[in-house]
Amino acid sequence: VQLQASGGGLVQVGGSLRLSCAASDRTFSSYGMGWFRQAPGKEREFVARISSGGITDYADSVKGRFTISRDNAKNTVYLQMNSLKPADTAVYYCAAKKYGSGRIITAYEYWGQGTQVTVSS
Repeated sequence: VQLQASGGGLVQVGGSLRLSCAASDRTFSSYGMGWFRQAPGKEREFVARISSGGITDYADSVKGRFTISRDNAKNTVYLQMNSLKPADTAVYYCAAKKYGSGRIITAYEYWGQGTQVTVSS
């Protein structure tokens, strides 16, 4: 499956962005989907995930501010990001997992190209 992430950009502290990730596979609804991010000089980290059944999970650092959702009719997963902080600055990646979902980066088989999010103070 091919993943195309979009929606990143430059935003001020406290602002909002919505990331989108479009998948090419018609069986998209069966995939677990995740969002990860990587800041300069840091390792890639888990942000949020959504199972094929719609169960969601968030990193503590974004809980209450970010919302992951999916539209299976559009083969797209979204990440709504509110109350953005400078610490949220990173390249954001979407990823797909054929069976199940989780926080483990290496368990995801397919990755998008990443979209830059910069939060300025």
